[in-house]
Amino acid sequence: MEVLDDSSALLSNFEVYSLLKDLQAGQKGQKKPTKHQQSLATISYETIKFLEKTPCSDQTEESISKFLQALAPYKLTKAEKLQLLNHRPTTAVEIQLLIEESEERLTEEQIEELLDVIANCFSDGSVQEENSEPMDESQT
Repeated sequence: MEVLDDSSALLSNFEVYSLLKDLQAGQKGQKKPTKHQQSLATISYETIKFLEKTPCSDQTEESISKFLQALAPYKLTKAEKLQLLNHRPTTAVEIQLLIEESEERLTEEQIEELLDVIANCFSDGSVQEENSEPMDESQT
């Protein structure tokens, strides 16, 4: 992946993840890094580890393209599409949190259609939760 426009402001989690993975792969076998490069490597490593726990880790360029084409009829802003892509909501409440004035702009049927689009474009449905471990009753 290459950066086409370095002044562009919106990047998806998938784009950041792909770029960092590419940078990480290109750094192997180089000379001893400077202190600045070590800090950057740490930040990159931590960011990659975080993004691996998000839905972007199993997205592809094809699935994202298909997703964005399917969102065209809903007249969403770029930021709203990005939020839907990064968070992959599974409930109507999550849609309402991500889309500004969704109650006025979308009908209940359209919200259900959006949820279906998200489920179909990213068919594996394995949205990983950060705190997915069940709580032990003795901890309460």
